[in-house]
Amino acid sequence: MIPVRTCIGTRTRAPRSSLLRVTALDGRLVVDTTATSPGRGAWLIPTMQAYESAVRRKAFRRALRLDSEPDTSELLRYLQELEHPLP
Repeated sequence: MIPVRTCIGTRTRAPRSSLLRVTALDGRLVVDTTATSPGRGAWLIPTMQAYESAVRRKAFRRALRLDSEPDTSELLRYLQELEHPLP
């Protein structure tokens, strides 16, 4: 059986291998490419649309059980590089 997770941005279910795991560290989001970092994680389809939807819905704070909105700049940079890789 294939592990399935729910994207916090789009609320769609997808295989774990197609999603990106993020965790919170010191009030900022950290991309967990190996999906092995300790602690609570949130799963996201690695697209700008899913990211923007999650930010608009304040889903990162809720999914990671944080006291305030996390800094998402590292995740945003990562997604931008995925969509527009440098030559």
